[in-house]
Amino acid sequence: MNRYIALLKIVEMGTFSRAAEALGYTQPAMSQMIASLEEELGIRLLNRGRTGARLTHEGEQLYPSIERMIYQYFAVQEKIKEIHRLDTGVIRMGTLASISAHWLPDLLKTFTAQYPGVEFVIHQGDYLSIQEWIRTGAVDFGFVNPRAVSGIRTMRLREGAMLAVLPQDHPLAALDTVPLAALAREPFILLEEGHYYEPLEAFRAAHVSPNIRYTIHDDYAIMTMVEAGLGVSILAELALRRTNYRIALRPTDPPVSRTVAIGYLDRERLPMASWRFIELLRARADELP
Repeated sequence: MNRYIALLKIVEMGTFSRAAEALGYTQPAMSQMIASLEEELGIRLLNRGRTGARLTHEGEQLYPSIERMIYQYFAVQEKIKEIHRLDTGVIRMGTLASISAHWLPDLLKTFTAQYPGVEFVIHQGDYLSIQEWIRTGAVDFGFVNPRAVSGIRTMRLREGAMLAVLPQDHPLAALDTVPLAALAREPFILLEEGHYYEPLEAFRAAHVSPNIRYTIHDDYAIMTMVEAGLGVSILAELALRRTNYRIALRPTDPPVSRTVAIGYLDRERLPMASWRFIELLRARADELP
């Protein structure tokens, strides 16, 4: 493309020497570029004389198309710069309730301070729905557990603990650590997360089956039901932050945890704005609650 730009500048300025000075080339380098372009095209583009350089008849025929091509190239370069500056853009993400409440506010504030023109579209769901949104293109990326999804790429962010959630006056609340076998005997309130739920996997590994009485799609509704004495549950520690429910929280034996990762289809197809937000997530992962 530099050879076409050189041709444009020579026609604009009338001589090789002035065009070379304007573009920061030496005159021999400019002559070599034009000679190389003419050889490639098989057409003589310029007549050189004592009074300067002007287009040949063939060059005049080609020049409007070359001019349009160069201006389109400059327009593309400007658009690329605009994208890198992120003057505009839309980030579509799928997220879990606990992450929406405890990770996103600070991350969004930090990101929008740097890129105020970027818009966010946030869908809240579970592992299964987020996976489907990624596959169909409804979101660019989403928060998932790598073990809960298939057919998409994942990028691990961090591990998070999960805790037993008990009524404050429950006998198991007197224990420092609650055995999974003991929890399995209580009425259990299951958080609906699609086909994969970390506590259920932990119960299976411990060779016990929980006594599931309720299945609910919302962490905070589960806390309300536990507070009312309707059962016990296991929830992500992140979801249990900054709440004022009258409940007791205890680690389990064996411990239960969840892996939080970013899920996406293809790095090359991610919009620049979304990739910048993922970079922020990765840089801040160890600082997040």
